Amino acid sequence: MEAKLEALKTINYWDSDPEFDLGFVRERYNAFFRNAMNNKLIKVLVGQRRAGKSFVIRQLMHKLIFDKKVNKKNLFYLNKELFEFDEIRTATELSELIKLYEKTYKPKGKIYLFFDEIQDVLQWERLIVSLSQHPVKDYEIVITGSNSSLLSGELASLLSGRYLLLEIFPFSYREYLIANNLENCKASFVEYISNTGLPERQNLTSNDTVYHYFQALKNTILLKDIMYRHKIRDYVLLEDIFLFLLHNVGKITSVPAIIKYFKNKNRKSDYTTISQYISYMQDAFLIHEAARYSVKTREFLSGEKKYYVNDLGFRNFLFPSLLNDFGSMLENVVYLHLRMAGYKTNVVSATNFEVDFIAEKSMEKRYIQVSYIMELPETVEREFGALEKIRDSNPKLVVSMDDMLIQNPNGIKHEHIWDFVYNLE
Repeated sequence: MEAKLEALKTINYWDSDPEFDLGFVRERYNAFFRNAMNNKLIKVLVGQRRAGKSFVIRQLMHKLIFDKKVNKKNLFYLNKELFEFDEIRTATELSELIKLYEKTYKPKGKIYLFFDEIQDVLQWERLIVSLSQHPVKDYEIVITGSNSSLLSGELASLLSGRYLLLEIFPFSYREYLIANNLENCKASFVEYISNTGLPERQNLTSNDTVYHYFQALKNTILLKDIMYRHKIRDYVLLEDIFLFLLHNVGKITSVPAIIKYFKNKNRKSDYTTISQYISYMQDAFLIHEAARYSVKTREFLSGEKKYYVNDLGFRNFLFPSLLNDFGSMLENVVYLHLRMAGYKTNVVSATNFEVDFIAEKSMEKRYIQVSYIMELPETVEREFGALEKIRDSNPKLVVSMDDMLIQNPNGIKHEHIWDFVYNLE
């Protein structure tokens, strides 16, 4: 255990000030911590691998020490993704390591515990809950994980609501502009959606390198976060379902439709397996779903859904031909930015029309139609007409790539899509 503590010194501030790469400052998430700290609630950061969770933790640690003047010996940081900590596999081992740290450095007052990719520690839930509710010692705990099931099952029941959840997304459009010193305009937006929002892209200099990066990232998530975790035997089917969803972003689909697709290719599949594989990909934050909402019954419809990828880089660099599918890219970006802004986002469905999104947050509700270019009268009629069929007073909006905006006589707004996602921050 002493050797593990020695290894921890290289990523903690106890005896020196390691030169951490703090990356781009994610102000959205820093604001969360400004309001969330100084209580016994466990802070849980979830999100796709490489979306920037570790950078957010490093930024918080740096701020605590250098801005809040917290004694650096009061911060304990463990990143389970690092090879040297692979042998810390159980909650008991982790507990012993924390006790050794406390015995060695004797921190006084509140102790800040940071655990990156905590799900790789067996029975970590019981240790985290025990520490957070310690009757004598004061622990502030932040954990990260690359799987939404982090808060399912035992932890959810043990915590009984004693946690705050934050989902970390890839760079938003506004963050991308700031990180690359760009102005908000049509050309910058096209660059953004043709690229990726993953922070590490800033350090990759060629498209060939980025291709291999996304290939490795895809394999890591599918293998480590899904296949090994859920003991899946048919990796090829898992990968092919992901590729199917990548090629059908923003299109209404269903499990029976996917079964039919594979049947036409002489591939065997069944409803339960495909449903499970899709849910596993959602748990790993690879994809998101938007259910169909009936304006007639005001209920969500089961079966057919739309799926969106968490980062367009998986499409843009693994399948460059999909860059021509501009409409799907735009819809994907709007969906993600609505989610980043805290909206619950689904699809409006009716007998004779469809609206891309109904976005709800607290008491707010809005309807959004996403279009590429509305240069034809029939396109204008289709996009505005669908919104006009919704008979409530909630805001309705069409966003598109048009240079000129259209004045709608019925009060439906038309905005540049790059301004819309920029202002969702």
